Amino acid sequence: MGQPENIGTFFQDSKPLLKEYLETRFELFRLHAIRLISQSAGYLVWILVSLFLLFLIMIFSGIVLGLWLSGLFNSSVLGFGVTTLLMIGVFVLLAVFRKALFVNPVIKAIISKTAQEFDGE
Repeated sequence: MGQPENIGTFFQDSKPLLKEYLETRFELFRLHAIRLISQSAGYLVWILVSLFLLFLIMIFSGIVLGLWLSGLFNSSVLGFGVTTLLMIGVFVLLAVFRKALFVNPVIKAIISKTAQEFDGE
C-alpha cells in the first residue's frame, strides 16, 4: 500500500482545492448579486418612465377635460374647477388603496423574481 496519511498532510494537500472552491463560490455569489441588482434597477427605471408618462397623460387629459367642461358650462372657472375636483378624487382613491394597488404587487413581483433567480441555481 502507500504510506499512511495523517490529518496534517490531508489539510495541506486540500488547502489549494478549498481555496479555489471558496473563490469560485464567492464569484458565483457576486455574479448572481450583480444580475439581481441589475434586473431590479431595470425594473425600477421602467417603473419611473411609466410613472412619468402616466403623469403626462394625466396632465393633458385634465386640460382636455377642463376645456370640454368649460365649453359645456360656458365658464372656464367652473369647467376647470370640476376637473380639479375629479383629479383630487382620483388622487384620494389612489392614496386610500395604495397598498392594494401599488405596494403589495411590487413586493410580490420582487419576491417572485428573486425566488425564480435562486430556484434557477
